[in-house]
Amino acid sequence: MAEEVCVWKLKQEKTCEEHQSMVKDKVAEAEWKYFDVNEHWQQMKNIMMDTAQVICGLSKGPCSLKEAWWWNEEVAEAVREKRKSMETGEKKNQQKHGRSTRRVKNAKRIISSAKERNRRNVQVI
Repeated sequence: MAEEVCVWKLKQEKTCEEHQSMVKDKVAEAEWKYFDVNEHWQQMKNIMMDTAQVICGLSKGPCSLKEAWWWNEEVAEAVREKRKSMETGEKKNQQKHGRSTRRVKNAKRIISSAKERNRRNVQVI
């Protein structure tokens, strides 16, 4: 997994101000020896990204499923139950009879309701 700078932390006012201040200081200290625009921009980009890395830190990469905006303990438990039932072969037995398992349906219902609850919360804000 590639590490990424946690730039979303710059949305916080205090972090943003700290970043801007540090960038201004580094720009003032920098030696601008490049006459080419692209090299000049690359130096500026490096200053901003290095500062962001120091202030915001690094993440371990993209979010996994459990870090989704709608994921909660209720959903985690339902998915755990569903996976457990699939491992024991419960799904294979139920598919022979043309029925879905109770746990798979339950997991789908819980995930759907969690997503809907969060959509409503986002719309209210």
